[in-house]
Amino acid sequence: MTDEVKGFTILRVNEQGKSEVEDVVAREFPFTIILDNQELVTLLCTPKDLKYLAIGFLSSEGLIENKGEIRKITLDDRRGVVRVETEGDKEVDRELLFKRLITSGCGRGAAFYSAADTTNQARVESQMKISAREVFALVKEFQLRSQVYRATGGVHSAALCDTKGILMVAEDIGRHNAIDKIFGECMLKDIPTDERIIITSGRMSSEIVLKIAKRNIPILLSKSAPTDLAVDLAASLGVTLIGFVRGRRMNVYTDGWRVTGE
Repeated sequence: MTDEVKGFTILRVNEQGKSEVEDVVAREFPFTIILDNQELVTLLCTPKDLKYLAIGFLSSEGLIENKGEIRKITLDDRRGVVRVETEGDKEVDRELLFKRLITSGCGRGAAFYSAADTTNQARVESQMKISAREVFALVKEFQLRSQVYRATGGVHSAALCDTKGILMVAEDIGRHNAIDKIFGECMLKDIPTDERIIITSGRMSSEIVLKIAKRNIPILLSKSAPTDLAVDLAASLGVTLIGFVRGRRMNVYTDGWRVTGE
């Protein structure tokens, strides 16, 4: 966790008075992705799993389709730069670079998809189901596994799961980044995402729904709320959207047939 947090001496104030204490906060790190010698984007992120973040981001934005396209990854984690070389030496449309959609991220999130991506995306046809008990158990385990959040309260977490447990966890100051770290690791390690579940600690917005639909993931869980566009998009893409999973209750917004009773 040392790369992800930084210690400070702070002044803590309460009803009893003031005291100096040692505390830790989440680190924020600028990270530039260069694709085939084209500087693409600089993300503000947590400086861990940067290779996974780069590949997950490029995959989410449709700039890399599979691991076989990647020729070389050169990471300078001190300077915060990664160079990704592909077999085809991709030429990114310059108009695309200047028409970034500023997402509803924490601070700013960069995404390259357009409205056409949502209409061209295939529906998730998975017949996967999950019980209410399994939902509650997964979210409870997820909260215990979010170590940097528990230490700082300043990051988001994401997890890839099946109905029995959590398969991997990532944390980042950005909720998009945390999910992209999951997907980057899956691509580089050939870990399948079909018939899986994503848990996010943050708000479920439309671009999050699109990210998981691209991986044919049928269920998205969060302790937080969705947006109206996320609900509409999840309904059109066949994604089960479950929010406000807290304690022993939850709200199922779309495709509730996948959630079975106790």
